[in-house]
Amino acid sequence: MAITEVAVYAHLSKADVEALGEELDAIRRDIEERRGTPDADYIRRTIAFQRILDASARLLLACTGSRLGWLAGTSALATAKSIENMEIGHNVSHGQWDWMNDPEIHSRTWEWDMAGVSAQWRYSHNYRHHMFTNVVGMDDDVGFGVLRVTRDQQWRPRLLLQPLQNLFLAATFEWGIALHGLYSERDRAPTDAEKATHTRALVRKIGRQAAKDYLFFPILSGRRWRRTLTADITANALRNLWAYVVIFCGHFPDGAEKFTPAAIEHETRGEWYLRQMLGTANFDAGPVMAFLSGHLSHQIEHHLFPDLPCNRYAEIAVRVRALCDKYDLPYTTGPLPRQYLLSLRTINKLAFPDSFLVATSDDAPETASERKFAATAPTEPGPIRRGLRTALRRGAVVDS
Repeated sequence: MAITEVAVYAHLSKADVEALGEELDAIRRDIEERRGTPDADYIRRTIAFQRILDASARLLLACTGSRLGWLAGTSALATAKSIENMEIGHNVSHGQWDWMNDPEIHSRTWEWDMAGVSAQWRYSHNYRHHMFTNVVGMDDDVGFGVLRVTRDQQWRPRLLLQPLQNLFLAATFEWGIALHGLYSERDRAPTDAEKATHTRALVRKIGRQAAKDYLFFPILSGRRWRRTLTADITANALRNLWAYVVIFCGHFPDGAEKFTPAAIEHETRGEWYLRQMLGTANFDAGPVMAFLSGHLSHQIEHHLFPDLPCNRYAEIAVRVRALCDKYDLPYTTGPLPRQYLLSLRTINKLAFPDSFLVATSDDAPETASERKFAATAPTEPGPIRRGLRTALRRGAVVDS
């Protein structure tokens, strides 16, 4: 089963957890007090760069007839779409720049360049995912409703096709996210009329996106319309694949734990922070890859502070890692290929019933609970903590 006693699993006392929360609150206050003109300049430069790159890509596709020109234009267009989707759209929609009071760069007014409706995504993602991160049955992002990523999710015969479903989701990720947001909004809509309103909003957005990418720009290209059409299809597919890889590396590799609904009953601020740290994972990235991933290479920091400017995550990460050392907590990260392969292993493995699997539901690489340990860490204060990282390093002892 998933984790119910988060502090027990982390081998921390309640006092430790609340002290950790206070130190993370201090990081938040520090960044909020220091954000200002450099941060505003950063997002404005990013938006300008993305728009110039997008326009340059379209001009290159329309004005050249060579294969090399098509490859260069398509690559530039895919990059521009990825930047708009992840570094701009995702982070603006989290409210990271609302403090600027700029109506163009505000979470309530930004509509991103993909099939989903921003307002629908904000509810399914900002609220349901970030508030209830990895709580089985409450966070719809645990498998996105189509994949089994923890043994806490019941196995069904259709899951034998899960490896193929995963490939289909990767190729059509923006459409999956669009439907994901719609279903979340429809679930909370009190009347059929409101449900229908949300559906119509998504249909209109899909119509606008399809007309822009698959009609307007190809027609604008004149006799090279086929060239532009194939470039748009390819760029959208590449953007989908990249977004899929980044998201999956942040949520489904080993070490990104899952939780039961009981875990969040009477949850304190410190416990919420701890759950975010245990439920997410980073991947190693330099400045360029971090930028292209929307700084979601720092998924841990993003989940701790989703509304702080993403350009601050690298400096926040230094302080978060220091806290992990202080409280003897794991800081889950690794190379991007490794993190994705771990996620892929989980997806392929859990396509089969538990009877075909080796580890238990309390002590498996992708599914763990406090019951994997024979005893919790001592709670008495001392100069050296022996927490979860030490317990994992020594090797868990299954509780009989």
